[in-house]
Order: sequence, then C-alpha cells, then structure tokens
Amino acid sequence: MPTINQLVRKERKKVLEKSKSPALKNCPQR
Repeated sequence: MPTINQLVRKERKKVLEKSKSPALKNCPQR
C-alpha cells in the first residue's frame, strides 16, 4: 500500500505534465 506522499507525487507528476496550475487545485493541502 503506497503512502500518501507517494500518491501525491504520482498525481503531481501527471498534473505537471499537463500544466502547473491544476496541481494546486488537485492538492489543496500542499
């Protein structure tokens, strides 16, 4: 089972590939 940090990193990589602004919307905690 992956840790929260690992999940966030995966999501961030996916989002960063598309554009930088959605990353803030998908990860409000960071």
